[in-house]
Amino acid sequence: MTHIFRPTPLGLYFTKSRSWNLVLDLDQQELLLSLDGKPYRQAIADGAEPVLVRPGILWAALTLHMDGLSPIKVDGLPRSRARALQAAIADAKAAAEVARRRAALQKEFNAAYAAISAWVKDVIDRGDVIRKKTGWVAHEDQIELFATRPKLVLSDEALLSYVRDPANLATLPDARKRVETFVSFRRDEWLSFCRVGNVGYIENEKNWPMELFERVESKPLTPDQIRAVMCFDNRMLVVASAGSGKTSTMVAKAVYAVHRHIVRPEQIVLLAFNKKAAEELDARAKAAFEQVGLQGKKVEARTFHALGLSIIGAATGRKPNVPEWTVDVAAGMRKLAEIVDILKDSSSEFRTKWDLFRVVFARDLPEFGSTSSSADVWDRDGVGYIQTVRGERVRSHEERLICDWLFYNGVNYEYERKYEFDTTTADHRQYTPDFYYPDAQLYHEHFALNAKGEPPAEFAGYLQGVEWKRAEHARRGTKLIETTSYQLRTRSLDDVLGKELTARGIVLDPNPDRSSPGLGYPPMDNERLIALVRIFITHMKSNCLSVDSLADRLDADGSDAFIQRHRMFLEIVGPVLRAWDVALAAEEGIDFEDMLNQAAAYLESGHYESPYQLVLADEFQDASRARARLCRALVNRRGRFFFAVGDDWQSINRFAGADVSVMTRFDEWFGQYELMKLEETFRCPQALCDISSRFISKNPNQLAKQVHSKTAPIGPVIRAFQVEQRGGLQAAVDSVLAELHRGLEEGAIPAGKDGIVTVFVLGRYNKEASYVPANWNERYGRRIALTFMSIHRSKGAQADYVILPGMLSRSFPSTRVDDSVLAMAMPSGDAYPLSEERRLFYVALTRARRSVVLLTVKGEASSFLDELVKDGAVTVKSTTGEVIEEERCPACNIGVIVSRTGPYGAFEACSAYPRCEYKPRRQVATQRRLRR
Repeated sequence: MTHIFRPTPLGLYFTKSRSWNLVLDLDQQELLLSLDGKPYRQAIADGAEPVLVRPGILWAALTLHMDGLSPIKVDGLPRSRARALQAAIADAKAAAEVARRRAALQKEFNAAYAAISAWVKDVIDRGDVIRKKTGWVAHEDQIELFATRPKLVLSDEALLSYVRDPANLATLPDARKRVETFVSFRRDEWLSFCRVGNVGYIENEKNWPMELFERVESKPLTPDQIRAVMCFDNRMLVVASAGSGKTSTMVAKAVYAVHRHIVRPEQIVLLAFNKKAAEELDARAKAAFEQVGLQGKKVEARTFHALGLSIIGAATGRKPNVPEWTVDVAAGMRKLAEIVDILKDSSSEFRTKWDLFRVVFARDLPEFGSTSSSADVWDRDGVGYIQTVRGERVRSHEERLICDWLFYNGVNYEYERKYEFDTTTADHRQYTPDFYYPDAQLYHEHFALNAKGEPPAEFAGYLQGVEWKRAEHARRGTKLIETTSYQLRTRSLDDVLGKELTARGIVLDPNPDRSSPGLGYPPMDNERLIALVRIFITHMKSNCLSVDSLADRLDADGSDAFIQRHRMFLEIVGPVLRAWDVALAAEEGIDFEDMLNQAAAYLESGHYESPYQLVLADEFQDASRARARLCRALVNRRGRFFFAVGDDWQSINRFAGADVSVMTRFDEWFGQYELMKLEETFRCPQALCDISSRFISKNPNQLAKQVHSKTAPIGPVIRAFQVEQRGGLQAAVDSVLAELHRGLEEGAIPAGKDGIVTVFVLGRYNKEASYVPANWNERYGRRIALTFMSIHRSKGAQADYVILPGMLSRSFPSTRVDDSVLAMAMPSGDAYPLSEERRLFYVALTRARRSVVLLTVKGEASSFLDELVKDGAVTVKSTTGEVIEEERCPACNIGVIVSRTGPYGAFEACSAYPRCEYKPRRQVATQRRLRR
């Protein structure tokens, strides 16, 4: 576009100006002057102002600065055209500045894009080099490669703005989409890009070294196993189904790492939970190296014990002793019982606290104001109630606690005795104070009041009742003492109530062995309390906690929780823990938890440098926090790999310190990680996989997986039988064995290796070994190899057939929930009801290669068996083949409705009597008519 400016003839005449003509060329950003027929030009953006305008009355004079010409004055341009010239030049100059800036930006962008393009190509090439070596670009490598991204003058936002400006489309050095992808290559996109490349590499079967994978174990690896082996991220968690070949995967991982020269054999350690498992890993690894032609290569397979000891020994120059009683659970319980007995004999204070907790404080209190049902027993109408050690029915757990404390101290009291004065009115019944102490003619009211003196919100009119009771005692002149919920939950009952009673002449006579006049709620036995202390100490040490730190935390609690019970428990634990550590010192020993934490501390502080580049941990679902800490410390340097294998569905060792959250919240311990799954099982037929998976998957707080199997079924995968009495369970086991033996002899059931089949009889408790027929070997041993073991011990083992003879209520599942005191030393656990018992049942079901038989007793069926029946997984039959249908007790949900015979003939009642006295109302009415 051009603009032409010239003087008028009159302007030239009157101004006597020389002849001139001025052209403004916007496309070329220059002025073209013709002066007396000679051409001159000047770029608009260069130097000073090219045109100076001096307006006159009629015409404007121009001073022009042109190339090759001294500033020259011309005149005769009309004033309106002069103003247009000024505006046009200003616009031209602005456009020139924009063009200059755009050119500069384009230059900067091109330089930045060239740097980014070179970087992208370089990191992709370097990633490919890494992937060709290891098969996977590990997370640490990804981060390190991204850190080399060039630092640019232009920000990411400026680069993207340039790319997305339509005006710049023609100037882009590459296709717009490619340019935009490169300049926006942020860290998250880079990590995603790397993962896509990694997954693409291991999914491409052309990259699989099949000769290695077909020979490394007795059976070729499955695709899932191959992916887990080839994935070489710095942190890996493999969720393995039961019987999915996790040991094969671990061994193959070690062989593959050596085969690909990722690490040397001496830089690998396989960690197992016990000596037997470590020995199996060692033997399997040795055989695997030989099978693929890598003779002489050897990797270490060690227990956590052995590794922790070696680290401490290397770091300090003194290898500590680990007494057997710190490792073996049963031996540890015996040692702890011995310590408790010594403490009780040597300290009356400890004995008193121990027995007081066991008899009075064994049961926790529900939350203040809780409306949830917490009945101990149920009556014939299905009404639940709370029972004291002495056998009374009381209205609340707080009143139960007071009753048990009074009974323990030998205080003569009456619960809810009628007040000595008549208070009955047309609207109110007779007043019955909570407690009466006849020896001191003293009344006692326990009020549900918190620290602020307030009752629970739903207790309408409660405070008016409190004031009426106080006023009535004052008016009548009767003696009254008071306690509150807050006092009971936060202070010692000796202080809250004991001082009040002794001040009035009542003598306290503590006696944990005082006989109860009725059938009361049993106190906690010594063995159970010892087990609770052992679990607590294990978790406390695993989490590097002290009794003092926990006590300080309780003191700062400030809530209405039952912290006094927790405080009392710590007063028991403190002396036991000190005695435990003294016993260790006497043998120059160390226990498992201290050993793991000390070893981890030496690694974390740099006092010991781990020689291992690849750490593989088995059974990670049973790892304690101390084990997890040690694993993390082993790989806390650049270029280390951690490979954990486990199945959270089989986490059943919480009693021994296991914390399933280190697996289910793996990232909180190990950061960014790669998750893979082994979902094909070589053990159970698909129908049994479906039943067991459906059962365990009802708990949502677990890692999901879809278990599948190619194992062909042999007969029904699960059956259930009921006998009349517990005494018939052994005969039922014998009947199952006889049927199996007969089928083998007749050829109806295929035999296994050497013409025999294997059978596990699994018990929730070891005492269930009594259900195994004593003469089974004489009768069936030629065709059946039978082993009894607890379900806990069976994990990792398998048999053709599994028999569970103890599917009984109050036996399996065990209804003992984790004691609330454990929460002081543990992270929040799995809140799903009976979660660990469910996992234990899953373990039992998945030991079978062919079939599972469940045995129960009439009126005592396990709730787990009920659940399988409800889900349509199994039908319970009598030993004669009749289908059993039972009505679960609606009151306690433990027993079932059974027929009984009494003084008035046959009747129906709950099988859980005497704990539950429920009778269907139709039976209650009949009994009442007969009594009349």
